[in-house]
Amino acid sequence: MTDQFASYPSLRGKTVFVTGGASGIGAEIVRGFAQNGANVGFLDFDKGAARGLIPSLPGNHAYSRCDLRDIDALRKGFADLKEALGPADVLVNNAARDDRHDWQTVTPEYWDERQATNLRHMFFAIQAVAPDMIAKGSGAIINMGSNSWREAVGGMPAYTTAKAAVHGLTRGMARDLGRYRIRVNTVVPGWIMTQRQKDLWVTPESIEKHRARQCLPDLIEPVYVARMVLFLASDDASMCTANEYMVEAGSI
Repeated sequence: MTDQFASYPSLRGKTVFVTGGASGIGAEIVRGFAQNGANVGFLDFDKGAARGLIPSLPGNHAYSRCDLRDIDALRKGFADLKEALGPADVLVNNAARDDRHDWQTVTPEYWDERQATNLRHMFFAIQAVAPDMIAKGSGAIINMGSNSWREAVGGMPAYTTAKAAVHGLTRGMARDLGRYRIRVNTVVPGWIMTQRQKDLWVTPESIEKHRARQCLPDLIEPVYVARMVLFLASDDASMCTANEYMVEAGSI
């Protein structure tokens, strides 16, 4: 089916930065932009996964190893990508970790680390790339949300809190940056069948329960999230901003 997907001429030659781009949804996003002729730079902590992805990418691309919880390292990582590929036309704030945790055992330190992992870096990534977008008078920023908090999923309150906050970040920054023709949107994945999910949480029972919640019977592969991101980054979505776009097969 993937050979039937749309291509976006407006993405050719654009410079795109993706956080958490070495594996899972992020890797599909990186591939999708590269296949559409964009210059793609990505940040990720997992050097091994990045090395595995890079040979499959056509065109110009760059990788910088970075722990996004370290804001100084994040800023340096974006500076390295800019030096390699030029200033960003598109930012995809994809990086996150949905680790499960018992609310009764959460410490202040763990809570803060989860916010740094799942939310804080998104704002500072925007802060790092927006000045160049302002200078150009255009840009697209896509933040990755989650359906988990809308479904009232338990067992990971720090994660669901961070992901709910992404929507506030998107709408506030869409207002602040809109005057410069910079669009800011949220993509909301459902339960996506990445290798991480399969390794950690997929069981016959959990799959059957989730199928029953979805309107569509099919499990969601990462490529479908990437396709929504590509659309929102393209000129086809020029009048789309401050909103959220679901890829969750009707589970909400």
